[in-house]
Amino acid sequence: MKNLFIATTLGLLISGAAFADAHRSPAPEGASAYIVSPADGSTVSNPVTIVFGLAGMGIAPAGTEVDNTGHHHLLINTDPSQLDMDSGLPATDEIVHFGGGQTQVTKELPAGTHTLQLLLGDWSHVPHNPPVMSEVITITVN
Repeated sequence: MKNLFIATTLGLLISGAAFADAHRSPAPEGASAYIVSPADGSTVSNPVTIVFGLAGMGIAPAGTEVDNTGHHHLLINTDPSQLDMDSGLPATDEIVHFGGGQTQVTKELPAGTHTLQLLLGDWSHVPHNPPVMSEVITITVN
């Protein structure tokens, strides 16, 4: 019985992962993400507070499947054209997940120049279709 439970659980996890890889939630026309602060081109000190904005959609925690909602991912020094938009975004130091529905973060960044961009993910961390992304901003941390 225990082996049947484990096999069933593994099967559900694998099929769920396959669904997440093939599934892209539609984004409503005109939806946009943006960085409220810091401003593009600004020089800041650590810790850096980054405030997220979203228009035309709502915020929902990861795992909450509701139309026209998602949660933020902060791309730090990351080119989104290098990401697989058909799969769940990986969680790395450069792709920071906010699956709890957070709309800001205070973070230590190394001294130097950094690019920041928001990318909205759906309930399973997959970018919407079309992707809802902010403009890239550049900041300098002193």
